[in-house]
Amino acid sequence: MGGGGSALRVCADHRGGINWLSLSPDGQRLLTGSEDGTARLWSTADGTCCALLQGHESYVTFCQLEDEAAFTCSADCTIRKWDVLTGQCLQVFRGHTSIVNRILVADNQLFSSSYDRTARAWSVDRGQVAREFRGHRNCVLTLAYTRAACVEEAAAGGLLVTGSTDGTAKVWQVASGCCHQTLRGHTGAVLCLVLDAPGRTAFTGSTDATVRAWDILSGQQLRVFREHQGSVICLELVNRHVYSGSADRTVKCWLADTGEHVRTFTAHRHSVSALKYHAGTLFTGSGDARARAFDAQSGALRRVFRGHAFVINCIQVHGQVLYTASHDGALRLWDVRGLPPPRAAAPKRSLPRLFSNKVGCAAAAPLQPA
Repeated sequence: MGGGGSALRVCADHRGGINWLSLSPDGQRLLTGSEDGTARLWSTADGTCCALLQGHESYVTFCQLEDEAAFTCSADCTIRKWDVLTGQCLQVFRGHTSIVNRILVADNQLFSSSYDRTARAWSVDRGQVAREFRGHRNCVLTLAYTRAACVEEAAAGGLLVTGSTDGTAKVWQVASGCCHQTLRGHTGAVLCLVLDAPGRTAFTGSTDATVRAWDILSGQQLRVFREHQGSVICLELVNRHVYSGSADRTVKCWLADTGEHVRTFTAHRHSVSALKYHAGTLFTGSGDARARAFDAQSGALRRVFRGHAFVINCIQVHGQVLYTASHDGALRLWDVRGLPPPRAAAPKRSLPRLFSNKVGCAAAAPLQPA
C-alpha cells in the first residue's frame, strides 16, 4: 500500500465544482473552469490566484491555456478568449446552439464540440466560424487534431477527429468540412479519444467498455481492447502504451501496436476519472475523491493523496508538484518528491502531446470524402 501525501496548498476560491484544469505550455500558469461560471488563473510558482475570468452566463465545461491567451467554453453556448495578464475578455465566439463540451486550439484555429451535434472551426483572431462539421447524430463530446504532413493532407487543411454519443468517431478534412471517414464499431457513446499521429492511429474509449484502434486515413478498425468491465472514461498514450481509466475502478495498460493487455492498476474505490503519466509514474484521479501514484512499469501503488471531498475531474503535473481539481471546488497542490524514479529502460521515442500532433503519411492514400 502506498504512503499518504499531504497537500502543499489548498485553493478553494471557486464557489462550485471545478470541471477542468489546464497547464500553460511554458508551465507558469494553471487555468481552472468551474460550475460557478468563472475561470481562474493560478501561478504554478506559489499557487496564488492571478486573475478571475468572469463573463460566462452558465457553468464552464472546459478550458485551454496558451502562453498568451486563455480559452473557456460553457453551457451558455459560447466560447471566450481572455488576456492572461489582465483577465480581460478579448473575444466571444457565438454560434453553437447548445452546451459547448470541448475546445482545442491548434495552428491558429479554435475547434469546438457541442451538444448541438456539431463541431466547428473558428478563426482565433476574428472570432468567426470558419467551418462547421455536421454529420453526427447526437452530442459531440471529444476532439483531436492532426496537422498536415504530406501533400494530400495539406490540401485537406489537416484532420479533425471527433467522438460522439452516437457511438461513432468521425475524421474531417478541416479545409473543406467534409467527412473523410466514419469510424463505426462501438456499441456505446465515445467518451474519450487520443491520437498517435505518426502512426495515423486514433484510440477511442466508450461506454461499451472497449478501447478501439483505428486507421484514420482508411477508416479501418485495427484492434479492439476487451478487458474492462465498465465504461472507458479516459485515455493516455505514452511510449507505445495506452492507459485506459474505467468505471470498473481500474486502469489498464496495453501495447498500442498489438492490443496486448500488459497490466492492471487497482486500488481505486470508484470510477477512474483522470489519468496523467509523468516521468515513470502514472497518476490517477477517482470518484473516490483520491489521487494515486503508481509505478507505471510494475503497477505498484506508491502514494495516495487524500483531502478532496468529491470526484477528482482533472489532474496535471509540473515539476515536483501534482495539481488536482475536484467537484468539491478545490484545486490542491501536492508534493510528489520522493516517489521512486523510473526503472532504467531502453530509450523510447515519446509520442507528441495530444493536440499538437503531426501525421506521418508515407504511402498515405489520397483523402476522399466519406
